Amino acid sequence: MIQIPEADSLHRQSIQVETETVHGEKLALQCMGCDACVENKGCMCDHSTQDLKSVVNEADVEDHTEANSSFAHSVINMIGMLIGLGQLSAPYALENGGWASAFLLVGIGVICAYTSLLLGKCLEKSPSSRSYADIGQHAFGSRGRLLASTFINVEIFMTLVSYTISLHDNLITVFAGTQLRLLIWTKLSTSQLLTMIGVLIALPSMWMTDLSSISFLSSGGILMSIIIFTSVACIAIFQVVKANHSIPALHLHKIPAISGLYIFCYAGHIVFPNLYKSMKDPSKFTKVSIVSFASVIALYTSLAFTGAKLFGPEVSSQITLSMPRHLIITKIALWATVITPMTKYALELAPFSVQIEHSLPGSFSSRTKTIIRGAVGSFLLLIILSIALSVPYFEHVLSLTGSLVSFSICIVFPCAFYIKISSAQLSKFSLILNATLLAFGLLLGVAGTISSSKSIFTSLKRDHSA
Repeated sequence: MIQIPEADSLHRQSIQVETETVHGEKLALQCMGCDACVENKGCMCDHSTQDLKSVVNEADVEDHTEANSSFAHSVINMIGMLIGLGQLSAPYALENGGWASAFLLVGIGVICAYTSLLLGKCLEKSPSSRSYADIGQHAFGSRGRLLASTFINVEIFMTLVSYTISLHDNLITVFAGTQLRLLIWTKLSTSQLLTMIGVLIALPSMWMTDLSSISFLSSGGILMSIIIFTSVACIAIFQVVKANHSIPALHLHKIPAISGLYIFCYAGHIVFPNLYKSMKDPSKFTKVSIVSFASVIALYTSLAFTGAKLFGPEVSSQITLSMPRHLIITKIALWATVITPMTKYALELAPFSVQIEHSLPGSFSSRTKTIIRGAVGSFLLLIILSIALSVPYFEHVLSLTGSLVSFSICIVFPCAFYIKISSAQLSKFSLILNATLLAFGLLLGVAGTISSSKSIFTSLKRDHSA
């Protein structure tokens, strides 16, 4: 992982790209304030020739970007940021935690909505801040920026590992019965070879420099979310599968692990400052957060209960793997889940590419920089592939991602930033409330990290013994 804390202007632009970590968000990469770009509408901006280098060079004029996002547009964008990869595991989490754990799912959602408002208040007190890392710097100086940036980059990396594991699991189902063998390496299974082929198909995208092309790929995440929710709803509505399974009341010992899955559902905070700054009327950010989180909480809760009732104890960690395979709508959902990771790699790793190019000597030619950038990006992608094939446990890796980084980004850091920035004006009640939420986030984050790490090691040991 490459991190350059001093490159403030670079980070402000690359944060647009980093936001794609959050389950298929649809903020565009070009200019934060360009509403047409954000909404995939027709845009009069000239993005066709804009490459990664131009993003760095244009960072100096970012503060002059026009904020023109309406209330409705902001709600749509925030919902788009929050819906994605987390919906695959919501039914599994509810089934394993018990129906009472739905209070945790809703509770974490409410807390995340509150901490999103804290970020807005931090931005009110620091008009020059434009990104999540900027808030970290305003609160705790360069160390705050470094810590926030590091956690964001770790989340990007771990989320891509989760996407690759999802690719692996769904490819097995799509190509059920297919047998592949590599003569020079017979130890590789068919599923591993299929995953390698999928990643190799996506590998050329690591050499793309046209941001408009990379941004176009992001629509895959939005499409996947729509298809999956529609598929599960159709199966329930048309009673293709009877929703007659009972959900256990509570499995207390599994709460730490599933809390990581729940928090990942709401992990959109790294882009909220950008959304706030893009609004025509930032004073409506509170209403935007309330409407968006209420909608997403309702969607996740209904999807979790529907999936758990439909498939019961047999529900997979990815809902697509539990759906009846003979249905056309299931095949569409499976293919959507397969294609989505392949569209994510270039977009997710673009911040690293920008940082790499920015760090290269100016004497390097454009072609040399392109080769180095593409080579490093390809190397990172191969590392992600290796980790995903070595630790192919979707639910545990996703839970670890949520527990290790998402609790900090969504709850701990916003509370800490707000307490530090607003310390002089905080009431005793507000101080106690935010300190309590900070402690709550730390507690669940640590407990979830330990639990999911143990599960990964246990699974590795079991598979090694087998």
